[in-house]
Amino acid sequence: MYFVYILQSEKDGSLYTGQTINLIDRIKRHNQGLIKTTKTKRPFRLGYYEIYGSRSEAMYREWQFKKQWNTERKKRLIADFDQAKIKEVLGL
Repeated sequence: MYFVYILQSEKDGSLYTGQTINLIDRIKRHNQGLIKTTKTKRPFRLGYYEIYGSRSEAMYREWQFKKQWNTERKKRLIADFDQAKIKEVLGL
């Protein structure tokens, strides 16, 4: 399984989109400051995710989010996303 995810900074509300095979570990790495591009914006919360069967599918969807979706559209997606799914995937 591959995850495409959108994180929202609790510091300034900015968004970060990425893809990974291990979502929980990746979020931890973002929040520990181990990811250079997000280091100054932490902490983050998971706002949205999708699951794909292949890396190529996940990479294409990540590209769509980054190149074809504006910030407001992604924020609406986060607002409409079932928060119970986030708790489920994070094991909360």
